[in-house]
Amino acid sequence: MVSIFKNVVVQLRKWMKFLIILAIGLGIILFIVFSTYKPMYSVTVNGEFLGYTDDKKNLQDKINEYMKNGNESSNIAFVDIENLPEYSLCLRKKDSKANNDEIFNKIIATGVTYYKYYAIMVNTEEKYFVSTFQECENIINQLKEKNSDNIDSISYVVKYEANLQDFTSPDTVVADLYVEKPKPKPVYSGGGGSVATGANIRYDKIELGISFINPVGGTPTSRFGELSSIRSSYHTGLDIANPIGTPIAAAASGTVIYSGWKSAYGQLLTIDHGNGVQTYYAHCSALYKSPGEYVNQGDIIGAVGNTGNVTGPHLHIEVRVNGVAYNPIYYFNY
Repeated sequence: MVSIFKNVVVQLRKWMKFLIILAIGLGIILFIVFSTYKPMYSVTVNGEFLGYTDDKKNLQDKINEYMKNGNESSNIAFVDIENLPEYSLCLRKKDSKANNDEIFNKIIATGVTYYKYYAIMVNTEEKYFVSTFQECENIINQLKEKNSDNIDSISYVVKYEANLQDFTSPDTVVADLYVEKPKPKPVYSGGGGSVATGANIRYDKIELGISFINPVGGTPTSRFGELSSIRSSYHTGLDIANPIGTPIAAAASGTVIYSGWKSAYGQLLTIDHGNGVQTYYAHCSALYKSPGEYVNQGDIIGAVGNTGNVTGPHLHIEVRVNGVAYNPIYYFNY
């Protein structure tokens, strides 16, 4: 019994020595391997070898991000890649270099690239292509500021296409699309029928049966019924200061009965609205309508000036009924 036990102990010791020697040998082999080699991934697409990467996750994340969001600085919206890379773990010499960027570029090149850009539309026709939303907005805003005659027909759409269009310079687009509104031809003479210009005024308010709009913006600088050193009688209208050339709109629809010079009124235009109601627009720098012409409410009929008996550029507006002047403040929103 004792001899059997001794034999077992001897065998165990032999195995222990063998295992220790084996572990030391494996350790030496692993040390030699990992001091000489390092783990990397070989990358292939459809069996074609592209290179080695030492960071599989980072490379794949970069590819996924580019496929989804492209590259904004290059107008690339996204990339459609049909065959994604395959990775195989391998050992490479310690001094081996990963070629991640080269692999990335090769993989991206296998896909279909879609570009994002903006098409400037005239009505429903695509006319010009620009690369950024900011350029597109600037074009629209410049045309609005220039008061382009065709601004209402101009719009834009976002485009995503595989074929990148040739972009047009924004300045060229503005120059090509701008259409100057035709300027009314000034009328400085012609007069027309007789108009009442006497200081026959009333201070009460009567119903005219007409809704007026303000012919110009601004704030009154001289009110109805005032006396001053530049006039010999009571003020028969309302003065609204504005720069020379400011457009004057017809306060209501009617027929022009006077357009020309009228002594202290300077360049004067008068509109008859029916039922004895007339509006006067005085001291104009230009008159755009002739006697006998019918105008709609809001039509531009002249431009603010400083003609006649004035101390500065302004519009003198009067409301007369059967030749009697009434306070315009009752009928306009000043």
